[in-house]
Amino acid sequence: MNLNKLGDIKINGIGSSNGGSFEKVDLNGKGTVNGDIECVQFECNGVGAVKGNVKSQLAKINGTAKITGKLAADQLFINGAASIHEGVDANKMDVSGKASVSGPVKGHEIKVNGKLSVKGNCDAEEFSGEGAFSIDGLLNAENIQVKLFSESKAKEIGGKKIIILQHKESLFKFLKSFFHVKLQAELIEGDEIELEGTVADIVRGKHIKIGKNCEIDLVEYSGDFFMEKNAQVKEYRKL
Repeated sequence: MNLNKLGDIKINGIGSSNGGSFEKVDLNGKGTVNGDIECVQFECNGVGAVKGNVKSQLAKINGTAKITGKLAADQLFINGAASIHEGVDANKMDVSGKASVSGPVKGHEIKVNGKLSVKGNCDAEEFSGEGAFSIDGLLNAENIQVKLFSESKAKEIGGKKIIILQHKESLFKFLKSFFHVKLQAELIEGDEIELEGTVADIVRGKHIKIGKNCEIDLVEYSGDFFMEKNAQVKEYRKL
């Protein structure tokens, strides 16, 4: 595909277009694209719907977008609200708004400062943020660093280095609901684990630190284990 010879789609009012290959796709009004899209840049600033898959080098969703297929992009920025039905594959994914994905999410770097909901697994090299997430399957990343602003959950969490902290501002701005700001998981497993505000059935790893406001049923460790006074651990054992 010769990207230099492609046309554009631009919908500023109410309109629709067929899918295809394009240089740039702009949905600024209320626009619908019927079919798959392959483009250099995809941008939705209004209310947009794509009845198919989206493949783009750069994708920006600043308005409200509904994609019935899969979204694949080198860089994906979600500042508005996105509903994606068949999964996301992005080298870099930045969620500052709200993203709901009915399928797996794969990426190299995933950053969540808004809210990310995934009905499936979420795989990355780097997973970080100060927002909220809900992952029905496994959250798997080499490095996971999260500061909790609101309740989050994942069925299982796995990685080499896992750091989950409660945001300090929660102590002052959200004092009444502070103890509801927690991460819930059935299993958390990694080499180096540091947790705050976490409710989990099993935490397993080499070096483990269980911090404030944690409720853990079982800790299994092969190296070092430290627990703060106000943490609750029902059972712990060295492997």
